[in-house]
Amino acid sequence: MKKHIIIAFLLVALAIALAGRLIPHPPNFTPIGALALFVGIYLAQKNRWALLLPLAVMFLADLAIGFYDTKLMLLVYGSFLFYGVFGLLIKDKKNFGTITLATLAGSFLFYLTTNFGVWAFSPLYAPTLEGLMLSYTMGLPFLKYTLLGDLFFVGIFVGAYELALALVYKKQIFPKEALAKLKG
Repeated sequence: MKKHIIIAFLLVALAIALAGRLIPHPPNFTPIGALALFVGIYLAQKNRWALLLPLAVMFLADLAIGFYDTKLMLLVYGSFLFYGVFGLLIKDKKNFGTITLATLAGSFLFYLTTNFGVWAFSPLYAPTLEGLMLSYTMGLPFLKYTLLGDLFFVGIFVGAYELALALVYKKQIFPKEALAKLKG
């Protein structure tokens, strides 16, 4: 039964991730990072090849919207691969805090890596420390949307999956101690 639930959630998450890249959206507010983290937490422990699923979604979307500089694409794809690695690292210790931390780590790694790549591989910025700092400064609005998108979609993917498991297996979602404190 658990296998059926993960397959169903994965198919929905893949469809959402692909649609999220293709429909109009704020810059960097996409579900790809969340998909990669989800795959790292729930699938990659059994099959490391699962880490490539978000990259396949990226590639399919890039076929539709167009490719760009190969070096930058490799950095973008590599950054999303690391979201999955972060998911693998927390899979046995997953809770609200570790999932949030892994999400933030993925967002910041993506920001640092891709803005470094824009500075290093494009003529937009001077090849100086000031040029690099300008690249990071100009990337701050994109970081905001990356953070918001990643947190939103991780909440949706992981939250919905854990809720489904709890409902199917009749697990308690909140610890009894936390419920007792709420009752008062």
